[in-house]
Amino acid sequence: YLSPAIRRQIDAARLKKGRWKYIIIHNSATRQGNAKIFDNYHRRVRKMRHGLAYHFVIGNGTSSGNGEIEIGNRWQQQLNGGHVASDYLNNIAVGICLVGDYDRDQPSQAQLEALEELTTYLRARVGRVQGKNAIVRGHKEINPRPTSCPGKRFPLSWLRQKFGK
Repeated sequence: YLSPAIRRQIDAARLKKGRWKYIIIHNSATRQGNAKIFDNYHRRVRKMRHGLAYHFVIGNGTSSGNGEIEIGNRWQQQLNGGHVASDYLNNIAVGICLVGDYDRDQPSQAQLEALEELTTYLRARVGRVQGKNAIVRGHKEINPRPTSCPGKRFPLSWLRQKFGK
């Protein structure tokens, strides 16, 4: 999932040391889509100047490959996210969106494997902040307003087991 080409793109971004303190996991709440489709929606419908609200999108096999990692311009340009209902959190949190509606379905095994590879790589890439790795959370665990994202069928216990509580 994390091919040498994807790693090169991740590594090409000029990171500011200590900026990214969180990695937040989302679901698209749609059964299909990809970074380009979400970028168009965020620009045209949600009127987001920088488009795609997330830094990364992981496909489910509908509009992109199952487990395919897409890198958004917010990562490439190191821009604030638009994925959490808090400007403060968007400034310090990388957003990863898995394509799918996890109130109805579960993420595919390929998506979870890609998520694990990407998150592990990003934690190493962004470095430690005050001696700690970036904290990994589901959107609803950190959002200041109630949300079901990344969905009631997303395995948050798996996420905690892999990346700590």
